[in-house]
Amino acid sequence: MLFRQLEYLVALSRERHFARAAQACHVSQPALSEAIRKLEEELDVPLVLRGRKYEGLTPEGERIVVRAQRILADRDALRSEVGALRSGLSGRLRIGAVPTASGAVAQLTGPFCAAHPLVTVEVRADLQSEEILRRLQNFELDAGVTYLHGGLSENLRAVPLYEERYVLLTGGADSLAHRTTATWAEASQLPLCLLTPAMQGRRVLDELFAETGLRPSPRVETDSVAALFAHVRTGRWASIVPHTWLHVFGVPYGMRAVPMTGPARAVPVGLVVSAREPGSVLARALTETARDTDVAAALDRLPGDPGPQ
Repeated sequence: MLFRQLEYLVALSRERHFARAAQACHVSQPALSEAIRKLEEELDVPLVLRGRKYEGLTPEGERIVVRAQRILADRDALRSEVGALRSGLSGRLRIGAVPTASGAVAQLTGPFCAAHPLVTVEVRADLQSEEILRRLQNFELDAGVTYLHGGLSENLRAVPLYEERYVLLTGGADSLAHRTTATWAEASQLPLCLLTPAMQGRRVLDELFAETGLRPSPRVETDSVAALFAHVRTGRWASIVPHTWLHVFGVPYGMRAVPMTGPARAVPVGLVVSAREPGSVLARALTETARDTDVAAALDRLPGDPGPQ
């Protein structure tokens, strides 16, 4: 049995297509198929349901993929450990984040890359919380930055980073723009542009509205943070956004960021990594960076409002 065979099987499970799996592994499709067939012969069990096209893995194949992911993760961890002993950390750190946490990720990658110049960082910043946790469990990510409410599996551990709070983005002509705070009831009366209900950030907003007995009725919904800010910049729409977004997109010209007041429930966001030992040496290094970095203090310093006062 070779690591290469396990890599091919994991890729096939992920891509669910022989040609795409072969492309991901930089081999021909016949070479990938033959390697998996030899693995089946060695294990004396069918791993793949074969027909005119890929039909999935057998029950045995599903179980072996989980073991293969662990074996490959341990191999990668061993390589990283040995490399760190020789010349310092190197390799590729894979971080997944919910869209609202991009500002926090940037606060971590700066000091991390300064401390470990041989490491490259890949950030997937458009994932939902459930997808981040799934990819961590499947060793497809080294770390995630996501919401911490609801509890975590015993296979994961977290480092709290900050508590999300919300601001109302509204035009200077609106009366709320000249206030020091705004209520959820007041914000609900504005023409709102919000994220779609399928996104975790929107679900949090809906929960906060519900605590005040309200249900938002946005005129525009989008699954893109960039699209949301594009709409807000026109001055036609208001929005309620996490304060951390202002570190990424700033306050649109001519608008004000007014802190929301009302429900006091904090929404914790943190760094999540696998609790499995020995685990990823890169994830351990990022965890150390998170513990040494005051992300909350950095994000609490809101950017200045460039619009007219």
